[in-house]
Amino acid sequence: MFEHVGELVAEHAGARWVLLAVLTLSALDAFVPPLPSESVVIALAAVSADTGAPHPVLLGLCAVVGAFCGDNLTYTLGRHSPLRRWIAGHPRLERAFARAERELDRRGAFAVLAARYVPVGRTAVNLTAGAARFPRRRFVGLSALAALTWAAYSVLIGTLAGRWVESTPLAGALVGIAIALVLGFAVDTVLQKVLRPRPRV
Repeated sequence: MFEHVGELVAEHAGARWVLLAVLTLSALDAFVPPLPSESVVIALAAVSADTGAPHPVLLGLCAVVGAFCGDNLTYTLGRHSPLRRWIAGHPRLERAFARAERELDRRGAFAVLAARYVPVGRTAVNLTAGAARFPRRRFVGLSALAALTWAAYSVLIGTLAGRWVESTPLAGALVGIAIALVLGFAVDTVLQKVLRPRPRV
């Protein structure tokens, strides 16, 4: 599957619609986690390092705008969803939701920024932030910072992969996707350890 994605990216990297596709994909994967927006951005950046298309700045800008819009749409869905009514009367869910609210109150910046790099975690945190009435102005600022750092990281990783495998756009795209998978797994593992509840003494 990843080879197929790499081939598509290498073949269509110079097409005019690619940047719009990146923006759309980066927005949609905020509430459809399986969509491979990060892999596509990294693969396109890898191809760009060799061919010059798409322009890395425009690629990063589209990724930022898409991610920002997706995060804030998910927050809005959480804010206007009947999530609180759904969990009412379910003690375990109520406790989990209350714990999530406390974490957002105590470490909201860390939660929003860290969740940007964990696909399902991103969706859960954004929905919970909306449902828990986390201040919208603060969320907008944090989601903008999260989108900017994520896009810069993705373009940088892809560019490095593309320069490492010069003159072979497909190989660069595949290397970029592989790096994205490894880093994603590493980040997810670290965050799970950091966010794991500490045993009470």
